[in-house]
Amino acid sequence: MKSPIALAIHGGAGVLKPGRLSEREENDIHAWLHRAITTGHRILEAGGNCLDAVEACVVELELCPWFNAGLGAVFTQAGEHELDAAIMRGSDRNAGAIAGARHVRHPICGARQVMEHSDHVMLGGRGADDFLESRGMTPVDNDYFDTPLRQQQWEEHRHSNGATALEPTHTEGHKFGTVGAVALDSHGHVAAATSTGGITNKRYGRIGDTPLIGAGTWADDRSAAISATGHGEYFIRTAVAHDIAARMQHGGADLATACDDVVHGELKAIGGDGGVIAVAPDGDTRLVFNTPGMYRAWRDENGVLHTAIYADDDRQYL
Repeated sequence: MKSPIALAIHGGAGVLKPGRLSEREENDIHAWLHRAITTGHRILEAGGNCLDAVEACVVELELCPWFNAGLGAVFTQAGEHELDAAIMRGSDRNAGAIAGARHVRHPICGARQVMEHSDHVMLGGRGADDFLESRGMTPVDNDYFDTPLRQQQWEEHRHSNGATALEPTHTEGHKFGTVGAVALDSHGHVAAATSTGGITNKRYGRIGDTPLIGAGTWADDRSAAISATGHGEYFIRTAVAHDIAARMQHGGADLATACDDVVHGELKAIGGDGGVIAVAPDGDTRLVFNTPGMYRAWRDENGVLHTAIYADDDRQYL
């Protein structure tokens, strides 16, 4: 008997409220979210595996200039881009990640290369770029990731209060930039993938939770696949993704309870803002956040696809 399939994606959480974006901008974001989840959904519907599905979803999100991953990644203080990504397979907990890479067009594909073609889980900086080039991934110039929107945000940040780059902010319109996907395939396996450009104006080679297995990314067939988005320092300190899975595996919690207790409890208690997407081996799918909004899309139990930006948002595609 085939297992049910499940799929969810996110494009970042933050202070996203109706009226901040124009109708045209909202429609464009919904279209990109729908495009990304449809890409992964087709793989799952055809009997494909969860790892291929989450990678394909994130590749699409890395192509969208609205999201802070791949093309459209934020600028560092030096006016460049440093890219992080991770991917994990729930069947054997194999994982791969890159941190601080500068020349890989699709960071999530780079993370998968590390997982499948190296003896390591994470490679960073120049070493990551060198390894990926040795694997035949053609490097791109760092300015490939430039977009006018990110340039404008960087300039505004530098000329306002750049010193707050490593501090949480509740500024209207602020978004924690990460993209991710979680999936359950018809073979009963789960996988997670996450990718980010980090935080605007970051310094000193700062790395957040995205490439850290157990913090921003986790997958285990015994519990769930989780991809997180938020202020990375807090997600690292609370090991958000692994904590959710551990509450299920060792504490007997269901997915909804585990996600709520971590995102609205443990994380919020120390000042952490953001959210998670998660799928369990039984098909249960959760998208939980403690911010006013989160760019997201998901497949419901009836196979209907949904996209959303704000807390009460829901566009359905029959």
